[in-house]
Amino acid sequence: MQTLLIIAIAILSILVVVSLIRGIVAFLKTTKVDLENNTSETVTEMQMMQNRAMFDRIKYQGLAILVVAILLAVAN
Repeated sequence: MQTLLIIAIAILSILVVVSLIRGIVAFLKTTKVDLENNTSETVTEMQMMQNRAMFDRIKYQGLAILVVAILLAVAN
């Protein structure tokens, strides 16, 4: 049981990092597009991508915390 929870924590941690990187890439693209031309159509699309990546990151972090709490409860 503990091994399964540790694997879940590792997978969720990887998902957090991937979501963070996706959000940073979307932010950099937004900044680049905004500097090159002021088309709000593309900027809004990139901002939506940033918001989705941020929400995913928060969701995965919350799940990882929940798994750690379960792991601590099982260990005692």
